[in-house]
Amino acid sequence: MELDTNLNMYFKKDEFYFAHDPDKRCKTGDIVLIKELPERLTRLISHSVEEIVYPLGDITDPITGKKVVVGKYREDIEEANRLFGKSKDAFDYANAPPRGRLEGTRDFTHGETYIKYHEDGKDQPFAV
Repeated sequence: MELDTNLNMYFKKDEFYFAHDPDKRCKTGDIVLIKELPERLTRLISHSVEEIVYPLGDITDPITGKKVVVGKYREDIEEANRLFGKSKDAFDYANAPPRGRLEGTRDFTHGETYIKYHEDGKDQPFAV
């Protein structure tokens, strides 16, 4: 938060860092740990990706370390399913494949997104 002295109000302030990811491990939306490089690789890239803390879509409570679905812990959902019977349509998180299985067919998070300003007849799969 940054104080605007003219309005005497605080406003959200974003900082952007460009990080080098040589192994291409990160995808859009992942929460990562970055480290400052001793010297810049380029004019923009000043950090490197150390590790992926939380991948997008696999939400973990940072305090307890437990997996979360919407507003409930997965283990609480599994306990309720055990007590009251599991629905045949219920999603099975234990047997779910990792993210990226459908990369290129239905999952386009690996591609860089951009804003489509006009229709030119070309296929633009990563346009927003």
